[in-house]
Parts: sequence; structure tokens; C-alpha cells
Amino acid sequence: MDDHVLKGQTYRVLAVQGAQLVEREVPMLNALNEVLRDDFIKDSIGGVGRWNKVIEKAGITFRLAAPHKAFHRNIGSLAGVKVSPDGRVVNAAEWGSHVDQWLPSDGDRAFVASLMGRVVEPGKFANWIAPPAMGINRQPADFEYVRFG
Repeated sequence: MDDHVLKGQTYRVLAVQGAQLVEREVPMLNALNEVLRDDFIKDSIGGVGRWNKVIEKAGITFRLAAPHKAFHRNIGSLAGVKVSPDGRVVNAAEWGSHVDQWLPSDGDRAFVASLMGRVVEPGKFANWIAPPAMGINRQPADFEYVRFG
């Protein structure tokens, strides 16, 4: 897209004012990353909605939810601002008391790491990977793709 097409256009972005999230108009050229982020979030929310339909159809009463776009930002103007998944600016104490509920804890990471056993034997698959119906280039699934020695 040419720069001149964006001149004079603006976009609303989030900023923090006091302890509140507020929107402010900025020149479109300065907001292109935010535009892409908003498009990604829109697609992600659609995906979460599709998963929720699958969960509901299975008779499970659990629902997934996408967090607020300001939650746990590490780059941009909201980097380091403590925002809850529902979009509230929170202080360090509230963040610290909930962070392990909102994000994977050290225990969560250790549990997932414990599931990730290394499997290198031809025809064998880690317990978290479904075996393919056939191998690459129609080779059998137990084809020895890499030979050592």
C-alpha cells in the first residue's frame, strides 16, 4: 500500500490514562501494527467461537474465551501495563495474586514438559502426536527417513 493512500486517515488505538484504558485517534501510518493485530484478534475470536460450538455439541458445559487485546502485552504502547483478561487495568498486587490463574504457571509448564518425551525410533510416535495414515511421499509410517551411521 502506498504511503499517500494512508495520509489523512486515522485509527483508534488503546492507551492507558490513569488506571483506565482509553481509545485515541492516531495517524494510520502509526497504527498499521494495530490494524494487523485487530484483524488477527478478529480471526482468533472466530476460531474460539468455532471451538465453542464443538465443545457445546459434545455436551461439555465449558466455554473458551479470548482475552482482552490489552492483556499480557509485551510490546507496543501497552507493554508492561497490567491488564486482566477481561480488560481491567490492575495494580501489581492484583496481577501477582491472579497471574497463575491467567497464564501458565511454572507447575503448568513443568507438567507439559513432562509430556514431551523424545521419540526417535522409526515407526514410533510421541504419545501426544497422532500417527499419520501414511508417511511422507507415500512411504510407510515406519520408514526410516534419517539414517545414522
